[in-house]
Amino acid sequence: MTYTILCSDLDGTLLTTKSDVSKITISEIERIKDKTQIILVSARMPKAMRYIQKDLGIIQEPIICYNGALILEGDKEISSTIITTNQLEVIYTLAKKQQIKLGLYYKDEWYVEEDSERVQKEKKHTKVAPVFKNIDTVLKEWQKKEAGAHKVMLMGTKESADIAFSQLQKTLSKVLNIYRSNDTLIELAPKSVSKLSAIKELLKKNETLENVISFGDNYNDIDMLQHTGCGIAVGNAREEVKRIANATTLKNTENGVAHYIKQHL
Repeated sequence: MTYTILCSDLDGTLLTTKSDVSKITISEIERIKDKTQIILVSARMPKAMRYIQKDLGIIQEPIICYNGALILEGDKEISSTIITTNQLEVIYTLAKKQQIKLGLYYKDEWYVEEDSERVQKEKKHTKVAPVFKNIDTVLKEWQKKEAGAHKVMLMGTKESADIAFSQLQKTLSKVLNIYRSNDTLIELAPKSVSKLSAIKELLKKNETLENVISFGDNYNDIDMLQHTGCGIAVGNAREEVKRIANATTLKNTENGVAHYIKQHL
């Protein structure tokens, strides 16, 4: 099968370090990009993806941000799905009870109430700086302009995240996708979208999911890997992801995506 579209997750997959693609990856993408459309698919915000597009020489291609909640092609907005302020109020109330900090994301805006080690890590890895603002103020402003969040990040301890995750599943799992990024982090996104739904939206009339090869490592990549023509897990992927993948390549730190491209595309 000749794949005309390559979709790849970034963190833990295409990125060899925490924030950058390697020269080997750039070289392999360069080799195939004239015949294969390269679409980056991530939980990241646009600003945190554009520099990677630039490094890969694919700035003209669309990007799928926030796990599918925002799709952009250059300055053109293809699709946007938000978490409403009513839902955000519920999340914020729950987070305050557990002393969990929120990060709110909308388009290229990222709001947090205070600095922390986690915020500094995110800033370093994504090359984007947050705006420090009271969450109540942000929600009031968003309510006035009928905006919302494309993504919410909950930052707590393992204990507080365990409790919050359980409560969120009970109260909001019908309307939100709730991802456990690690022991202390929870990501929330609108339920009606996913990486897979966003890929479907970008398919042209003569294209199907069978034309797509995809790469990923985490729970939010499972649908994409399962339903595209060929789904490849990197060696550092979660076991659940490896089980559903068509094949497993090397770890992201060993240029797994580039290695697979070199061997098979």
